[in-house]
Amino acid sequence: MRRNLGQVARLVRRTMLKTPLLLCRLPAGFPSPAEDFLEKRLDLNEYLVRNPPATFLVRVSGQSMKDAGIFDGDMLVVDKSLEPISGSVVVAIVHGEFTVKTLLLRHGKAYLVPANSDFKDIEITSEMDCEVWGVVNSVIRKLV
Repeated sequence: MRRNLGQVARLVRRTMLKTPLLLCRLPAGFPSPAEDFLEKRLDLNEYLVRNPPATFLVRVSGQSMKDAGIFDGDMLVVDKSLEPISGSVVVAIVHGEFTVKTLLLRHGKAYLVPANSDFKDIEITSEMDCEVWGVVNSVIRKLV
């Protein structure tokens, strides 16, 4: 995913949408939801956003993370306040361009690793212009 800096949207909590949350886990078979299973109402803002002032939405462009279940057109919920650790999916800025990759720390070196064998790892060196911008904590995808 490569985007310039002006194409990132800050998440603004304008409305609260409380959606029913069922108490039972839904099997992949025939569902039979009933009012008896209603646990509570869930606000998707509360569920997806831990720290609203530090949270942004970014739309994915490209296929470099497809094997991690992140596809072209998906929306990422990115939290800039989370500490990136090895194994985190992060949004980074490399030479002024956004990219989403998995951050891996190994043998004293840092890498941005795609989840698609058609793409190469990016070794982060002290000479390059690179900043981990935020940690991806959710992926939003419309199915229809």
